[in-house]
Amino acid sequence: PNARAWFIQERLMVNPHDTTAVILAGGLGTRLREAVSDRSKVVAEVGGRPFITRLFDQLVDLGVPRAVLCTGYKADGVKEILGDSYGSLELVYSPEPEPLGTAGAIRNASALIEQDMAIVMNGDSYFSANLLELLNFHNEKGADASIMLCFIQDVAAYGQVRILNSAEIEAFEEKRGVSEPGWVNAGLYLLRKDWIESIPSGRPVSLEKDVFPGWIGPGFYGIQAEGTLLDIGTPERYANAEKFFAALDG
Repeated sequence: PNARAWFIQERLMVNPHDTTAVILAGGLGTRLREAVSDRSKVVAEVGGRPFITRLFDQLVDLGVPRAVLCTGYKADGVKEILGDSYGSLELVYSPEPEPLGTAGAIRNASALIEQDMAIVMNGDSYFSANLLELLNFHNEKGADASIMLCFIQDVAAYGQVRILNSAEIEAFEEKRGVSEPGWVNAGLYLLRKDWIESIPSGRPVSLEKDVFPGWIGPGFYGIQAEGTLLDIGTPERYANAEKFFAALDG
């Protein structure tokens, strides 16, 4: 059933201190394994430190108190490298008993989400936008779920996201292999916990393919944000990561 019919409730105003971050850190990293074979890709070294700590920096700057890491492949190694905290950010772990897909992993972690809202992040990508923009946008729209969108010149390797003039999500388009500019999913979401709990549990579910299309309707918004997107899922993109952050830091 469409999740839209399930939640006729008051809108939740979001404060970063009243959110939990959920980071998808369980991917197999098959394409990247020739470059990073001994660990999960989220803790692959970039500039002398684990890649995922760049996401932690964003959360610390925003004031989020706690992050739940959805781990899978080489989960023990992720916890061993990162520990239980990063600065002011508490780190807790939600290992998958088996690969559950992006939505299934988030659903598996729902008991560890202590607040009503969760900031969900892809652990193998980084979007340089200010996350406070996402929260402000979400509050201004009175949204239930919001997605950050990034404009890129070539969407051939991505699926595009279409929005209405109201900024409500209109459609998720599958990747078509066509080289053209467009808006793509930046891998950063603000979701109600009760929406997360509506995801089927105990089986693989894809956020992008199975869940988001069913959420299209009132309350589901996309923010067209300024920023640069990095995905380290291939050896070529991973090799570019150090230059990417050097440019941002410079």
